Amino acid sequence: MIELPLLEQDGPRERADAARNRAKILEAAEALVAEQGIEAVSMEAVAKAACVGTGTLYRRFGDRAGLAFALLEERTREFQDALISGPPPLGPGAPARERLHAFGLGYLDLLERHAALMAAAGSVADKGDGPFSLYTTHLAILLREVAPHLDVQFAAESLLATFAPLHHLRVRQGLGWPLERMRAGWCELVDAICGVRDTP
Repeated sequence: MIELPLLEQDGPRERADAARNRAKILEAAEALVAEQGIEAVSMEAVAKAACVGTGTLYRRFGDRAGLAFALLEERTREFQDALISGPPPLGPGAPARERLHAFGLGYLDLLERHAALMAAAGSVADKGDGPFSLYTTHLAILLREVAPHLDVQFAAESLLATFAPLHHLRVRQGLGWPLERMRAGWCELVDAICGVRDTP
């Protein structure tokens, strides 16, 4: 039995000053990323904009990937909530194939807005923590319903790998593929896995 993991809560309650510092840092980082792009933003620039010491920033977030991951969590929380308890087809209540379609279309929308930030957060995200564990488990649950003959966990990891941020940036910016091609391709891939074929 594969169970959908619960989203992590905020953990131990932060001291008020620590919470204020975190909010101030993330606000400064958001502004710099919006202005310059994550690739051009350094930890030192964020510390200066937030009026905190660079050491405070490193202790809080570890490195630039950790900071990017914190920003990403803020930006993807709505998608995660919709996946768990939102309206169908992204949320519960729709057939598995429709939910698989909706997941991919929603994730592509996230990539369109945040692919560079997701790529920057990669070294933290790849540790298996956070939303990516949720996403693969979600896919595995749906795949077990529509394609039980598969190794559903392998298939789930493979499907999520098609959304690697650097791959998305390459096909969108390097190869110039339109978003509609990406969306249609995801649905076709899901349908092939589900054994659905277009009628001639």
